[in-house]
Amino acid sequence: MAHIPQAAIFSPSVARAAASTAKDWNFVDAWLHAKFHGRSAPPFERNADTLRALLALATANEAADEERQLVARLEATALQELRAQEDLHKQQSEDGRTGSGNTAADAREAILAAVRENLSREGTAALDAMATAAADCGIAFATPEDLGRRMTELPAQLSELEQMEARVRVLARYMESELQKMQKLAKELMDDKYRPPTDLAKQNLETQRKIKTLSARIPELRDKVSALANSVGTPNPTIEQVKREEEAYLALLSEKNELEAQVQAFQGLPHDTDQARQELEHLRNELRQTTQRRDAVFEGLVERETPKKPTRRP
Repeated sequence: MAHIPQAAIFSPSVARAAASTAKDWNFVDAWLHAKFHGRSAPPFERNADTLRALLALATANEAADEERQLVARLEATALQELRAQEDLHKQQSEDGRTGSGNTAADAREAILAAVRENLSREGTAALDAMATAAADCGIAFATPEDLGRRMTELPAQLSELEQMEARVRVLARYMESELQKMQKLAKELMDDKYRPPTDLAKQNLETQRKIKTLSARIPELRDKVSALANSVGTPNPTIEQVKREEEAYLALLSEKNELEAQVQAFQGLPHDTDQARQELEHLRNELRQTTQRRDAVFEGLVERETPKKPTRRP
């Protein structure tokens, strides 16, 4: 009673629930002890969810064990019957009453015939469906698990095939468009304007003759270049000279930018000096008028925004 809470002593329903839980834990512990072959199970949290999961696992495991034992018993029984029939056929063949035959094949056919005869209409339909599905899937010894797994794989394979088909269609359209472009280009290249001129052979001969003449003059030109280099002398600038030249160039570039900025201010003026002066004077007049107008507007704003002083009565 140590595992029953103190509240269970005063509540029959709580006591029944606690006893049921303790019974379930005893069943789970016995099952784990049997599965671990006497060794202690790894430590785990003992709560309601764990108990529920372990009970479901133990129940499913026992059901699977029972099914496996039943199948083993059936297989053993069938093997004994096959061996008995084999012994019977051997004895009959020894006695000369029957000829030699395929005992295993006959027994298999007898078992299959008995299974077909004892199947219901739904069972026959299900067996035919499984056989058809196994033949379509190419599975020799099909089981419901194999067929179910193959059925679940079919939608993924179908989707992949549809995507591959779409990609192939896009590639086919692209190849068709490229083929049309190539055919159009080939038709254009076969036009008369792309054909070589009739005197192409003569032009090639003349070009080759010119190349030979110029090739013969190359040594003479090299000698002239060498003599000119020796007479003039090739400059050998130092890093300091290159630095001074670069600084002079940057100074000239800066001066050029300043002059361009000054000239930019006079852009738009006439090229004639008198006309330019008149234009400049006109712009100055406009500037003075604009300045006067700005000052007048500013004075008006100041007068309007300045509060007026109240007049005193005498």
